[in-house]
Amino acid sequence: MPSSKKPSTKKSSAKPLLISAGVALAAITLGLVSWQATAPAETGSAGSGSGAVAAPRTDPAAELKALARRESGDKLAVGRADAPVVLIEYSDFKCGYCGKFARDTEPELVKKYVEDGTLRIEWRNFPIFGAESEAAAKAAWAAGQQDRFDAFHAAAYAGGSKEKGFAEPRLVELAREAGVPDLERFKADMAGEQAAAALKKDQEEGYRIGVTSTPSFLLNSKPIAGAQPLDTFTAAIARAKAEAAKQ
Repeated sequence: MPSSKKPSTKKSSAKPLLISAGVALAAITLGLVSWQATAPAETGSAGSGSGAVAAPRTDPAAELKALARRESGDKLAVGRADAPVVLIEYSDFKCGYCGKFARDTEPELVKKYVEDGTLRIEWRNFPIFGAESEAAAKAAWAAGQQDRFDAFHAAAYAGGSKEKGFAEPRLVELAREAGVPDLERFKADMAGEQAAAALKKDQEEGYRIGVTSTPSFLLNSKPIAGAQPLDTFTAAIARAKAEAAKQ
């Protein structure tokens, strides 16, 4: 499958420069993830961005596994906090491949693995397509504060949605569609400092481990690059569950 590039606009290319020199150095030193190298050779990678970073020079398993927050009150997560397998998803609402995963694959994973307690999915906002991407990320967070993240996520990733853009009136329309009860609170939360801080936290985590494309995933400590077929995820979940049972 094809892989589209992370935008090379001035705004997008400047984004990593907002991260501190110490964080950037840590990413280079640890070399935690080589995302592109993990894409199955027979299917290729389907994601937005080059996805290539330096090959790991240390065993990254402990550092990567510790990124699962497992917070019971996490508004941007589904599944039990103590699930044996955690899938962390770094995504952008303007990313076509993220939408493909959200529509075609994620519902199957929820039905098969989240509902039986095997899997927890934790969302990380990782906007790479400019101002509207960032606005949509903050809007998703704001919807989550009223327990409507899942519904907003589904509405924003519905077929044809991203083509309509994510200007503020459109985001309010999506919130209404998602059943967010207090739209005035939604607008205030979307523009507030907490939304900005939550977005920054997710972005810094992604940059620290070398994420450069969307969607990118960590399944326990194993990276998966791009919107791979359902079978790729089911096989990885089976392996992770078996490994967790041995510990």
